[in-house]
Amino acid sequence: MDLCVFYVPYPHFYLFLPSWCCTRRFPQDHIVDSAENLGEVLRGDRIENSPYMFKMREPQMCNVVCRLILNAKTTKEFKDKIDDEYRVNMILDNLPLVVPLRRPDQESSLVYLHGFLVGLKGQYAGNKDEKHFIHNHLTFVVKYHRDHITELSRIVGFEVKPFSVKHEYEGDWDENTRLTTCVPHAKKTISGSEAPQEVEDKKEIIFTYDVEFQESDVKWASRWDSYLLMADDQIHWFSIINSLMIVLFLSGMVAMIMLRTLYRDISKYNQLETQEEAQEETGWKLVHGDVFRPPSNSDLLCVYVGTGVQFFGMVLVTMIFAALGFLSPSNRGGLMTAMLFLWALMGLSGGYSSARLYKMFKGTEWKRITLKTAFMFPSTVFAIFFVLNALIWGQRSSGAVPFGTMFALVFLWFGISVPLVFLGGHIGFKKPGIEDPVKTNKIAREIPEQAWYMNSVFSILIGGILPFGAVFIELFFILTSIWLHQFYYIFGFLFIVFLILLVTCAEITIVLCYFQLSSEDYLWWWRSYLTSGSSALYLFLYAVFYFFTKLEITKPVSGVLYFGYMLLLSYGFFVVTGTIGFYACFWFTRLIYSSLKID
Repeated sequence: MDLCVFYVPYPHFYLFLPSWCCTRRFPQDHIVDSAENLGEVLRGDRIENSPYMFKMREPQMCNVVCRLILNAKTTKEFKDKIDDEYRVNMILDNLPLVVPLRRPDQESSLVYLHGFLVGLKGQYAGNKDEKHFIHNHLTFVVKYHRDHITELSRIVGFEVKPFSVKHEYEGDWDENTRLTTCVPHAKKTISGSEAPQEVEDKKEIIFTYDVEFQESDVKWASRWDSYLLMADDQIHWFSIINSLMIVLFLSGMVAMIMLRTLYRDISKYNQLETQEEAQEETGWKLVHGDVFRPPSNSDLLCVYVGTGVQFFGMVLVTMIFAALGFLSPSNRGGLMTAMLFLWALMGLSGGYSSARLYKMFKGTEWKRITLKTAFMFPSTVFAIFFVLNALIWGQRSSGAVPFGTMFALVFLWFGISVPLVFLGGHIGFKKPGIEDPVKTNKIAREIPEQAWYMNSVFSILIGGILPFGAVFIELFFILTSIWLHQFYYIFGFLFIVFLILLVTCAEITIVLCYFQLSSEDYLWWWRSYLTSGSSALYLFLYAVFYFFTKLEITKPVSGVLYFGYMLLLSYGFFVVTGTIGFYACFWFTRLIYSSLKID
């Protein structure tokens, strides 16, 4: 059970039990943490047993959990959590606790909010002073499906109605005290008309709960359908159509280049017979002796390409499994755990790709390149993650990753990923080198002065807009699921958008690469990577926009966590999109220059 919202979650009993809450049924030393998988720990999910005791199909009323006398410290903590709109999350039979609300525009439609607010702020009638009230009474509704043959029941729903009520009783408080505000034998229940429980120093708070069981027609196999109901599918279809329009536009440009312009150019170049005609030729053929010249910082390019292939393989396989239903939200932490293991396993392809490209550049020290591929990107991510985790640890948050989990991550890195990267690098370097379709001149050709719109910075920034535009609508739902602790489950849509992103990155890079070569600028290696990779810049700028328009974060630590994790996400997006663009341009240049007849 976690009390969490936004980015700094806390254990629920961090507020209620550690030092000052006495309960007659649930002593402190009975709090037990459940075992979590790697993904749950990294997400900050900490599961504890709770003092709320349920017995199947046995209703309960007005059970007392805890009596608490507030002091200045606890009053401030409760008020801070109410101001920050923290929510208490619980699970029952692996189903998350939800608060059902009806949409104002659709009375028949329900919206499920995960967890309930710790409390709320309000005013007494005729009083302008704003007070803090705590939700100290919970009415649980457990829905079950009964098999009429075996008479066995299975839980298919877990809902709650939170109330703030100032409980009253007669005499002094002891183990046998009965509340007068809710009387089980008289069937007197809590309602919203009760006097609320105010949070102030020296105030007494009594925590209680009811349990109601309702039979449901929903079968156990379909119990997650209501949680994952897609109420905004029209927006997702709009996202798909918007992205497809971008793809069609780019595809038309690529088709025009490949089928008309290139065909005409190649025919003209191959028909040139005299020396005078050859001297008058212009365009991309002129740079055939330099176009495959190794770029500056070629080692770093090999590392980034290998890292991008590793990241791309992880994302692609994860999306395929998620779209097929193998990574359901009902398996908490399963998605992140799968991604981590796939990252480690994809080290084989990462090492192979970097070594193959390095050998094409006539490199000989493949072990050094493989070592950089195995450590550069993961070490950067791990360093930033370690700093962010230290901040969370300083806040005593349940989201802090313990040292045992850190050790598991390091083991995945050094024990699985690094050896596989080296194995892939060894296999890739042993393969015959990739031969260039044309010979490279010994002396580099001078690049003519370029028009302003062919400037590398301008071209790179323009190239990232369309890939980002193809996915930015879906990004809203992804960010919402990450930062507002909601389920993301529309992996079918996401997979389609990912394919559109892949095609968009490839096509925009090919178009700009052709324009660059036609301007007799042969330095395309890095520009092809940065052109589509620049979409990560727009992703980060969108994250900044999302921060100021959709989130209400006032604490510095939460802000640092947000931008730190979004920086890591943007970095990963950069290596994936950059690698897609690089390989598209690599294929394109080899294709067009292999079609020329050059003596």
